[in-house]
Amino acid sequence: MAAARGMFGSEGLAVTTNIASGSQDAIARVAAGSSDFALVDINALIRFHDRPNAAPIKAVFVLFNQSPYAIVARKNRGIHALSDIEGKNLGVGEGDLSIRLWPALARQNGIRIASVKQNSISAAVREPMLSAGQVDAVTGFSYLSGVNLRDRGVPADDLAVLRFADYGCEAYGFAVIVSPRLAAARPDAVKGFVRALIGGSNLAIKDPAGAATEVVSRMDGGSRELELERLRAIIRDNILTGEVKRNGIGGIDPARFERSLDQLAEDFKFQRRPHAADIFDDQFLPPLNGRLVN
Repeated sequence: MAAARGMFGSEGLAVTTNIASGSQDAIARVAAGSSDFALVDINALIRFHDRPNAAPIKAVFVLFNQSPYAIVARKNRGIHALSDIEGKNLGVGEGDLSIRLWPALARQNGIRIASVKQNSISAAVREPMLSAGQVDAVTGFSYLSGVNLRDRGVPADDLAVLRFADYGCEAYGFAVIVSPRLAAARPDAVKGFVRALIGGSNLAIKDPAGAATEVVSRMDGGSRELELERLRAIIRDNILTGEVKRNGIGGIDPARFERSLDQLAEDFKFQRRPHAADIFDDQFLPPLNGRLVN
């Protein structure tokens, strides 16, 4: 955190943070002007844009090049691969956006959706219910549910973490959005903010142990080992992908983004289907040599 503040300071920015209850709340704060930036699930932003008279908020930096959506299952219930989910009981947390991409994923992998019993459950009891065997699998984020279940005593070799990205899901994940007013009035400040994000991301990739230590120092009763395991999983699975190694951090592949919209549209009926340029604005990114992960 201190290193991140130093990077923002070097760009002439004084940044304060506040906690939102989720992506919808964070987007609403930026729309209302109470926050200038927010880190949100870009798939929530896509859905927000389909509302009547939605504010023209765009993402300017993609942190998670691959979404963390996953089905986490118990192998002792006979689930080792995605195809094994047929005939099983799937717990879906309320407000979980991953289920919106499930129809496309199931079709791509030849899974009969009707054969999977979906149970809507509170996100707070998702891992306890799977741990207790009340459901066979749950939807969620790979770095949350998988790590949390091991922390609850579920053996690692009994967990199957079936990442949507490994089965053909094209979706991007968390991205930074900006207030349209700030983007128009102070574009250089937005560019500086993005440069600081890239610098901070590079620091975390180079020294995840140090980053985890700093994060835990600001948590109430956090476990350094747990958060380090979580961060390493995020870097490996969501941030430092092959696409990022080739094209640098922070941007999108427009063709892939369009495919992700097609997948989302298999469940979500758009009033007006957006395009990549409606959701992501690349004008605030530095040139490629300023986005390479080193």
